[in-house]
Amino acid sequence: MSEVPLVPVSDHEHTVCLLARIGQVAHRIAEDEFGSAGLRVRHYNVLQALADQGPQAQLAMGTSLRIDPATMVSTLDDLESAGLAERTRDPLDRRRYVVTLTSTGRTLLATANVGLGRLDDRALSDLTATERTTLHRLLRKLAAGPTLAEAFDAVRDQTGSRKMSRAGSS
Repeated sequence: MSEVPLVPVSDHEHTVCLLARIGQVAHRIAEDEFGSAGLRVRHYNVLQALADQGPQAQLAMGTSLRIDPATMVSTLDDLESAGLAERTRDPLDRRRYVVTLTSTGRTLLATANVGLGRLDDRALSDLTATERTTLHRLLRKLAAGPTLAEAFDAVRDQTGSRKMSRAGSS
């Protein structure tokens, strides 16, 4: 058992600080869980979106997952190289790509979800079953609500604007 707290005690009164740090840790251990399969969290997110919603236009999927276009392209390049997803031209609009989950991708996704279930059990073992259910319900409520999505999009848009203005001033 670690003697060093995950989050400094001074940050415990700020829920956002707790969420940020726990999110960083969860991301890191999820990446480790996926590592043996050659996946990263962003790969998993795309595969799961394809499994949930079926084939999708590349740009629309990147927008809904809030993955910037350059990262989306590299993520799909990785998934295509591994035979987990494929991109084809949209027959209705040849400028667009449609992304489809392959049967290999579906199989790997099922394995990844089993691993994530085990990871949930390990990572959340300090909570009772009721507490885990409550935590999951509250996090889903935050994820589905407009407040964090709007705040994230505003920050992302500002960051993009700052990058553009810096590039334009050089």
